[in-house]
Amino acid sequence: MPHVIIEFSAPTCATQGGPVDIDALVDAVHDAALATGTASIEALRTRAVGRNHVAIGDRHPDNGFIAIVARLGAGRSVDERRAFADALLDAVEREVGEAVEHLMLSAEVQEIDPETRINRNHARPLIAGRVAAERDAHGS
Repeated sequence: MPHVIIEFSAPTCATQGGPVDIDALVDAVHDAALATGTASIEALRTRAVGRNHVAIGDRHPDNGFIAIVARLGAGRSVDERRAFADALLDAVEREVGEAVEHLMLSAEVQEIDPETRINRNHARPLIAGRVAAERDAHGS
């Protein structure tokens, strides 16, 4: 069920001349979410969206941001949610390297209200089957 949404200032992106490979960032954050054990592979969705129209701090063109919002099912403790957010930000810092000095980073974990959420994840059994087949093929 976890949704991890990465927002970033578009000029941060390598495709627009910035220092960050966003595809690699998505992979790093996705892997970090899985490594926490909080998110299962068949339910995790990680995505990124660039924001073209931004004003950041003093508006210097080198300023950028990466903001993560993670939406998790209810029932996790504050410590668990905090550890999840920390793991995601740690992954961002590792992935962006020296570019971090020009970036404002943030992460927030929100609980999904089960009373108002409707989920129709038709892909979950397919993903779980592929993961199981991969484990079987590698003997783990």
